[in-house]
Amino acid sequence: MTCSDFSRRDFFHHATAAAAAIALTRQEAMAASRKHEPIKIGQIGVGHSHAKGKMEAYRQSSDYEVIGIVEPDESLLREAEQEPIYQGLQWMSREQLLNSAGLQAVAVETGLDDLLPNAEAAAAAGIHIHLDKPPGSTLSRFRGVLEEAARRDRVLQMGYMYRYNPGIVLLKEMLKKGWLGDIFEIHTVMSKSVGESKRRRWAELPGGTMFELGCHLIDLVVSVLGQPLDLSTFNQHSSTLDDGLLDNMLSVLTYPRATATIRSSALEVEGFDRRHFVVCGSEGTLHIQPLDDPAVRLALDEPRSSYTEGYQDIDVGIYQRYVDDAADFAKIIRGVKETDYPVSHDLAVQATVLRACELPLD
Repeated sequence: MTCSDFSRRDFFHHATAAAAAIALTRQEAMAASRKHEPIKIGQIGVGHSHAKGKMEAYRQSSDYEVIGIVEPDESLLREAEQEPIYQGLQWMSREQLLNSAGLQAVAVETGLDDLLPNAEAAAAAGIHIHLDKPPGSTLSRFRGVLEEAARRDRVLQMGYMYRYNPGIVLLKEMLKKGWLGDIFEIHTVMSKSVGESKRRRWAELPGGTMFELGCHLIDLVVSVLGQPLDLSTFNQHSSTLDDGLLDNMLSVLTYPRATATIRSSALEVEGFDRRHFVVCGSEGTLHIQPLDDPAVRLALDEPRSSYTEGYQDIDVGIYQRYVDDAADFAKIIRGVKETDYPVSHDLAVQATVLRACELPLD
């Protein structure tokens, strides 16, 4: 399965244009940074599996003031009103939120079908956006949101939750220093055992477990090796349940001097414990497992700084989802730093996710 010359050329044309426009020059954001004023943020939707965690991160951070939350679905709204994390918040319509005085950012945490329509509304309103994953099942519509946000000098941060995992942060530092040498292999798995009701919900959407889970791994692989030259898929429905869900998926990504394998299933007993990300280079290997409570093993061909030759275990501390994402989002909004994941990266990830799920690149 290969990407056509047209789609590749179209991809890089738009990615370059959008990346050039993303510099943050917003004067009020810089003023807020100097005054240490909290960023006024709202949340659209509670239907995403990450919604409660994101809200908790924003409410516990001194960087933010949550001014409102939106949920048009009555059943989801009734459930959310009973959740402690949503207590004391003002429920409102999307229009009310987007027109709230001083609103600077929104987190879009709806079900997957509604992510892009709500992101489009936020981009049109000139609001910074945290958009959860995966951003829909089309490339062109996601590109449109990115370009509108860039045109208005607003940032769009994707909700791929392992970007700020301390094991991944350590990996990026070692890659920057060249300590692993030339990368020739990445092997990674993200699976879990999924019950019948959730399987039915996943089966209603395209792309199976690679769309729901494996997208996180694709984000990481692309951050290390870039967009693949070629991609082969081995996707199956392996369960005895007749729900049609692609629940056992494998993608092999090909690069000029490397390969990467990404597995994702809805069948694995104790799958969280075997979630891992392994990067092998000519001078070292870094192995993170499990991803959600990262334990890191590092092998080097010679001593480097405080690290010894051979295998060693490294304590990278506790990983709490979404906390560092929220902190980085605030820095970017305030103009303190530029994003580590530019538009070109997010477009490459989305294109690769769609190919891995055997979906069209439209």
